[in-house]
Amino acid sequence: MFSDKDIYFMKQALREAEKAYERNEVPVGAVIVFEDKIIGRGYNQTLSLKDPTAHAEMIAITSAANYLQDYRLEGCKIYVTLEPCPMCAGALVNARISQLYFSVFDPKAGACGTLFNITHNKALNHQIKTFSGLLENESKSLLQAFFAGLRKLN
Repeated sequence: MFSDKDIYFMKQALREAEKAYERNEVPVGAVIVFEDKIIGRGYNQTLSLKDPTAHAEMIAITSAANYLQDYRLEGCKIYVTLEPCPMCAGALVNARISQLYFSVFDPKAGACGTLFNITHNKALNHQIKTFSGLLENESKSLLQAFFAGLRKLN
């Protein structure tokens, strides 16, 4: 179902998630791709930046918009290791991202099919083709290791 390119780009998102993990942030990573080139990267930095909006997707969107010198990211794909939350899903719609690939559904905050389906909401002015399950086991393992470590500390 997924191409070799899709797998490659999700592996790059996993590398970003590993950066978050190393910094004791929830290990979520994202990359934005335009014409088969990564133009934006991000990983969760909410704790280190003391910013509730510093999610991987938001940082990647800003990076990609700066690269393209445009607030619209039409023709871009995003690869993210965890299903986007409502804030991030809304930002992806507003940025006009064309395709979203994510690894793991988020039962507590997912807004791309789990709790909400913002990326497919016909009431909004843009919908995003959404694909899930890409490198699911790898992303799930990283998240589980992180939260297991937190439980040990508490």
